[in-house]
Amino acid sequence: MGGISDVAATITPLSASSLSMIELENIIRRYRTGGQTVQALAGVSLHIDRGEFVAITGSSGSGKSTLLNVLGCLDRPDEGRYLLESVDVAGLDDAALSDARNQRIGFVFQSFHLMPRLTVLENVLLPLRFSRVAPGHDVPTRARELLERVGLGERTHHRPSELSGGQMQRAAIARSLVLNPALLLADEPTGNLDSRSAADILDLLRELNAAGQTVVMVTHDMGLAAEAPRQVRLKDGRIDHDQRQ
Repeated sequence: MGGISDVAATITPLSASSLSMIELENIIRRYRTGGQTVQALAGVSLHIDRGEFVAITGSSGSGKSTLLNVLGCLDRPDEGRYLLESVDVAGLDDAALSDARNQRIGFVFQSFHLMPRLTVLENVLLPLRFSRVAPGHDVPTRARELLERVGLGERTHHRPSELSGGQMQRAAIARSLVLNPALLLADEPTGNLDSRSAADILDLLRELNAAGQTVVMVTHDMGLAAEAPRQVRLKDGRIDHDQRQ
């Protein structure tokens, strides 16, 4: 079975001519709530290169969830510019945005979002059902390789209810990687896990990053964020701190 380095080697960017994965320029996002306008992002500019591991932190209401939605092409900013692999996201129609989310971005959530009636392998293959682009590799074989690598090689035919929390998150990570995304977005990936399982998931994310995967992790856990090579802290919709270790 191939390892993480073999899997990561097949990741192909939209634009190989640039080292840039994410470029945000003065991103502003406003919401109307209770008859008032709330500015969730108040001019965020951020550059993330391919292969970086970045932790985004901030207290509740800091704008980190809104920023994650913008990065994941789940929400459009009111002002500013977002380049994903040197492609201006504002120029993409709904179909192209859907393709970007499916093909270019892998999502890992706190609540796993595994389908209870599907086996682990079927869950990992689920993104293929929503793909409008035929993958250029053997996805079922890749799915099994990923499950082997994350320690679930003997659980491929189990249902999520037969897994521990840490195992479910491992399955979710394998699913997020099955279509070779250039960018992995992890939203509180250890939030529902015990400390040992959380440490295992962090180690797995580090392995992926060491093999070349770009990882952006959103977390309120400052201890977890401190383990990332780069920490970006939001406060009141602005970047308050940006540090590389």
